[in-house]
Amino acid sequence: MMCNDVLGQDRLIGIIQPSDSQLKTETITDDKLLKIRDIGCVGRITSFTEMEDERLMISLSGVSRFVISHEEFSELPYRLFNVNFKPFVKDLKPDPYEDEIDRTHLLDVLKEYLESHDLSADWESIDRASNELLVNTLSTISPYGPEEKQALLEAPDLKARSEVLIALAEMEMAARDDGSGTSLQ
Repeated sequence: MMCNDVLGQDRLIGIIQPSDSQLKTETITDDKLLKIRDIGCVGRITSFTEMEDERLMISLSGVSRFVISHEEFSELPYRLFNVNFKPFVKDLKPDPYEDEIDRTHLLDVLKEYLESHDLSADWESIDRASNELLVNTLSTISPYGPEEKQALLEAPDLKARSEVLIALAEMEMAARDDGSGTSLQ
């Protein structure tokens, strides 16, 4: 229902993660609302496919981050929030820190990460991508958990986000290798 409502309007939908602390300590029931993070991201539905089981497969393009202002009362089967985009107005413009990214280091770490996981990449496409597209795409598709994804989302700018990506990859690779050439699981 929510996606149908969004598709019938401006195709914008907010995505926000639940608060991990609540998930670890409480059982969530229908009469108890799930606590959520303060910062999320609004995306535009750019394509969708109707599945045979009546679900929708959607593709989103990120527009801007937001801060939750307050929740609106609604009888809809999904939650509605007033949000504030002002802290992230710079998301709507090209990032001024794009040229400050250490692209060589980022690509070296990416290459090492992919090799350590026996993965490959389309290096021609990576080479053609702008720093902004590369960093934001890697942030989106990275296999990290909710805490790491939230850290990437909350990074104040593109340069900081690239540094978080590098740090996360380096920490994960270090944890996999105990120095003896074997991987820890």
